[in-house]
Amino acid sequence: MSGFLSDLVQYRKLLLMIVVLGIGGTHLSGFQMSVINYTSPYIQKFINETWLERYGSVLHQETLTLLWSVIVSLYCVGGMMGCLCSGYLTAKFGKKKCLLLNDVILIIATLHTGFSRTAKSFEMILVGRFLEGIGAGIHLSTHVQYAGEISPKKLRGFINVTSSVFFALGKTVARILGLRDLLGTEDRWNVLLSFSGLVASIQLLFLPFFPESPPYLLLQKGDKAGCLKAMKQLWGEGNYHTEFEDLMKEKAITKGTKIMNVLEVLRERSVYPQLITMLLLLLSLQFCGLSAITFYTSEIFQTANLQESIIPYVSLGVSVSELISVIFCSSIIDRFGRRILLCGGYLLMALILVLLETSLLLSDRFLWMRYCSVILIFLFIIAYGIGPAGAASSVNNEIFTLSTRASAFVIGGIVIWLGLTFTGMIFPFAVMLLGPFCFLIFIAVLIISAVLIYLFLPETKGKSISEITEEFKTRQFKKKRHQAVEVNATEEKTFCTKL
Repeated sequence: MSGFLSDLVQYRKLLLMIVVLGIGGTHLSGFQMSVINYTSPYIQKFINETWLERYGSVLHQETLTLLWSVIVSLYCVGGMMGCLCSGYLTAKFGKKKCLLLNDVILIIATLHTGFSRTAKSFEMILVGRFLEGIGAGIHLSTHVQYAGEISPKKLRGFINVTSSVFFALGKTVARILGLRDLLGTEDRWNVLLSFSGLVASIQLLFLPFFPESPPYLLLQKGDKAGCLKAMKQLWGEGNYHTEFEDLMKEKAITKGTKIMNVLEVLRERSVYPQLITMLLLLLSLQFCGLSAITFYTSEIFQTANLQESIIPYVSLGVSVSELISVIFCSSIIDRFGRRILLCGGYLLMALILVLLETSLLLSDRFLWMRYCSVILIFLFIIAYGIGPAGAASSVNNEIFTLSTRASAFVIGGIVIWLGLTFTGMIFPFAVMLLGPFCFLIFIAVLIISAVLIYLFLPETKGKSISEITEEFKTRQFKKKRHQAVEVNATEEKTFCTKL
């Protein structure tokens, strides 16, 4: 306990910076992705009223649905564009300036959404959501990288998971503010949408007081003095010779290479194992069944005879459970490692989905099964938070060197946004066709992901970037050597046959 308290005192500036990074980073992504659900009926009514006032006729339902789908999809389009820009911006200006620029974009976006009701212009909502998407595409990757690069090795897992903590916090804040007792009303929906601008303003005000990341200063700018100064400013007084030597080893591995763009990373074969690992983790998170759970939550709560007025608060309880479980993950990840949390989390989620599938199929015969389904939803969210939600972001940040990390996150970000678009368009139809049997697909994905992670992902706990890179190279070398031995053995057998 005394060691924990001493760490809090020594790294207090680092923890303050993590808060400043988080509230204007993944916290906003979680908030923006969730808040649109609570404003949906009010925005659609606002569009209809505006159209009636302008043209004297009511919109057809098909046209209204189309406009609403454009508002939702523009966020994903903007996210993809922001993600594509993030690699260049972070390499050119550094992560600190990139986030400050992003805050300005987000403030402009929320001015559009916030004043759309006063201006009686639903087009301003379209512009605002598009700009918010661009901001989300930038800060989703930049925040994760920045947090990982400012953390000492002993706290790296904990700091990396904070990006997932703030994402879960954003979803929770959206559900709290979206309650009808607060801002989730017809009179205040535009104020609810403007919350992102307030948070971005806080980051814009306080982030200039913190330094750029030490690895960026040393490896990209060649500023040794600035690197050591940033370490002392964030980590307090101490001997950081080990961390500095690790950065020098990383510099030797990359041979002073500047930050590579996306095409250069895609052509660099030595990075393929890390890219494949990252894509496996991202795709497994996209198709782990969380979308299905979210889709079925309200229906399951209704069939369990929960009162309509209570359901929003129970849904809030689901978000709070995710937040608490991700916080718990941040406290144990440096003790248990990443592979155990990922493999164990996926297998536990698969088991819970099997039980949930069973309870849904038997709920008509046994009424008490409906209450089991509610409990299983909470257990699934907790398993997701303790395992993959936090550990995956930590691994993705740890397996790339500085020269490839920004572009790798651009590639990963594109996969995330394409996955969000795909699941948003296809998943409702899959549910209509398969019903509860859609969980079988996610069970298979979870089991396969757990096996692949166990077989191919090296443990990154307590290792420097250079050590992790060497382990990937060693595994690749062993595979090639094994293949070469098999080829030689085949040639020998052929030779003996000829004799």
